[in-house]
Amino acid sequence: MLEHSQAFSGFAVPDIAEAKDFYGTTLGMRVSDGPMGLLTLHPAGGRDIMVYPKQDHIPATYTILNFPVDDIDAAVDELASRGVEFLNYDGFEQDDKGIARGDGPDIAWFTDPAGNILAVLTVP
Repeated sequence: MLEHSQAFSGFAVPDIAEAKDFYGTTLGMRVSDGPMGLLTLHPAGGRDIMVYPKQDHIPATYTILNFPVDDIDAAVDELASRGVEFLNYDGFEQDDKGIARGDGPDIAWFTDPAGNILAVLTVP
């Protein structure tokens, strides 16, 4: 029934204006305002992502968005210069930048202002 549907993802935040600033300014993504207070993220080469307001938002305990990059060190350095702080997780060996290397893709995790977990990673 849905095999021809062009599905897209979405996630919640408690403050759309704060999300717009973070995704648009800090991360440098193209964003646009949508109907009924929605925000749309327009990732390069991908499907649009809907961000919607939810007053009683509880952040997911897993990564909701992954951003593939060619050079993870450059991406982490640039994001850190923009005020992004990277997370450290037990069970992963991470370097001083917060990058886990060698067991799968090189990856570094961070959160948006709502506490949603995001990552930059290299994809072989």
